[in-house]
Amino acid sequence: MIEFSFEGIGTKWQIEIYQELTKESEEKLFSSIKNRIDIFDKDYSRFRDDSLVTKMSKEIGIYNLPSDADPMMSLYYDLYKRTDGLFTPLVGNLLSDAGYDAKYSLSQKKDLEIPPKWEEVMDYKFPKLNIKKPVILDFGAGGKGYLIDLVSKVIEENNILKYCIDAGGDILYKNDTPIRVGLENPKNFEEVIGLYPLTGGSICGSAGSRRKWGEFNHIMNPKTLTPATEIIAVWVVADIALLADSIATCLFFVPAEILNSFYKFEYILVKADFSTEKSADFKGELFS
Repeated sequence: MIEFSFEGIGTKWQIEIYQELTKESEEKLFSSIKNRIDIFDKDYSRFRDDSLVTKMSKEIGIYNLPSDADPMMSLYYDLYKRTDGLFTPLVGNLLSDAGYDAKYSLSQKKDLEIPPKWEEVMDYKFPKLNIKKPVILDFGAGGKGYLIDLVSKVIEENNILKYCIDAGGDILYKNDTPIRVGLENPKNFEEVIGLYPLTGGSICGSAGSRRKWGEFNHIMNPKTLTPATEIIAVWVVADIALLADSIATCLFFVPAEILNSFYKFEYILVKADFSTEKSADFKGELFS
């Protein structure tokens, strides 16, 4: 087994390759993975001065999006409509004003405002994105999951079909042997409260306690301008990490039945009183 461990987009990555590689192939693969992450970060990060997203926040106009943009943008728009705007990339200004800004000030800068509607500020038809008003786009709800999928493509382009990508606990796994994934206690990061037997595909989780400051956390309701507190953790299992990551955020705000007619996923969520809700097909177990 070959293992890569490194930091990228503000999280720890651990990638395991379940086959032998020459030293030259290993170095080439690691370089390709790091380069793919850097490209994604420069396109979509609102924390970089030189990113495309930052440029959009300052200048209106028609932008040519990167060639990889459509799967993420199309899913964001579909989930935006199905959640009545609760899942939206237009929370960037809200998060920044609350203190989760490019400088990580973690201090509220101004009174919070409800994000604009999608159609008010932008029109999307791949590969064009027409920014009609300067706006800070934030892809934190599904972007890491999509980047995991993109890294998996880099790995498979190198004729590697058995591997595990773990980016800060969000996992994409391809192998014959199942692995047991710990479900982290949202109130004590040193403990797990359950296990999920992952046989393939992706499991992604989200918890407001992971990025919390003052009265806020990074999972903000764009209509009430308040953080998610009634649900404290969500895990979603799906074929791809983009979907698992995105649905995990949606479930803080909307019932699963709104989405499970359109998308295939398993889920479990933990409420503030530590009661749980899960899909009938959820294969994991919680400790009593």
